[in-house]
Amino acid sequence: MEAWRGADVPQLPGRGPQTLVAAGDGLVPAAGGPEASMYACGITPYDATHIGHAATYIAWDLLVRAWLDAGYQVSYVQNVTDVDDPLLERATRDGEDWRELAEREIALFRADMEALRVIPPGHYIGAVEALPLIERFARRLADHGALYDLDGDQYFARGADAAFGTVAGLDVVTMTELFAERGGDPGRPGKKDPLDPLVWLAARPGEPAWLSGFGRGRPGWHVECAAIATEYLGVTFDVQAGGSDLAFPHHEMSASHARVAFGAAAGPDGPVFARRYLHAGMVRLDGEKMSKSLGNLVFVSELLAEGIDPMAVRLAILAHHYSDDWDWDEDGLAQAGARLGRWRAALARASAPPDSPVGLAGAEVLDAVRGRLADDLDAPGALAVADAWADAVLDGRAASAPNLVRDALDALLGVTL
Repeated sequence: MEAWRGADVPQLPGRGPQTLVAAGDGLVPAAGGPEASMYACGITPYDATHIGHAATYIAWDLLVRAWLDAGYQVSYVQNVTDVDDPLLERATRDGEDWRELAEREIALFRADMEALRVIPPGHYIGAVEALPLIERFARRLADHGALYDLDGDQYFARGADAAFGTVAGLDVVTMTELFAERGGDPGRPGKKDPLDPLVWLAARPGEPAWLSGFGRGRPGWHVECAAIATEYLGVTFDVQAGGSDLAFPHHEMSASHARVAFGAAAGPDGPVFARRYLHAGMVRLDGEKMSKSLGNLVFVSELLAEGIDPMAVRLAILAHHYSDDWDWDEDGLAQAGARLGRWRAALARASAPPDSPVGLAGAEVLDAVRGRLADDLDAPGALAVADAWADAVLDGRAASAPNLVRDALDALLGVTL
């Protein structure tokens, strides 16, 4: 599957520092370099890109940009769950072919990401095209005795993985409650354990199905990401990224699948799956999480159709730390538009011959923005650096090397002036 066209990223002088991210009680390197790898859970394409999506993928875009600035060779993979219950239910509701619905929404997502200057993944993989490798992965689980049959469906026995639960760090009661809320079926009769996830769903009347060694059917969600991530990034990679609502069950169960499938290959002390897990906060509207199920969505495409500058949308998102929950509102968007205007006015003024070359120099801005992003992707702090530069210029304290500032904000924050 093709991703979207990537924006040109200016080359900056020197190298950025190692990016640290929050883990436990401290900060740890997101990747040790000189290579860096990330798997980001992608969309289920049954509705247009909303601000919550945009905030999540802009967060990972910051990390990719920081890695590139540090000179790392980046391997970035993102999936598309282009066959799943929500997609099929929406297609049935609207009397539409599920494939046409998926294709249309994927195309819209690509256009939105391109407008927001999000760097595309090197591999953009749909579940349907990945069916052969998902089946191979599931076969590894079966060969390790980790699958069992329930009325033709194949379930993963969480008891096969002694480390199950270590990603999210939750107790069984909480995991069971979240599993029920987030697409799981803990109450299904016949399961060995309520937390056992589905790996292969046997064909249902009127639903798409593909022939496999497990019979006709389609894959579960968690095994999809485990299979794609390990196929393209290897048994161990640096970062697994997604919204905070994916910590459990999705990231927990994908990692558990991988541990069982490849634990022996990694050795007794070797890590399996992601070294780090990064989770983006939830975006709310009127105090409630922005979600398709609630129908309280603000769509990126609709904002752009209204004439909103995509860089203002990006700045409205960057005003919040990626891991925080926050509320989208018109005031925040207006403030972002005003900030964008100030930055552009400052660039235009700084490009004129300066009366007195004092204030923040371009190199200082570059170093300060790099420093903020290296500290757990502190986008709000980076915006404050650019604000100080713009204020100095507009107050008459001319800043040197405005082109370097322009390139720094483009390369590191993805904001074009």
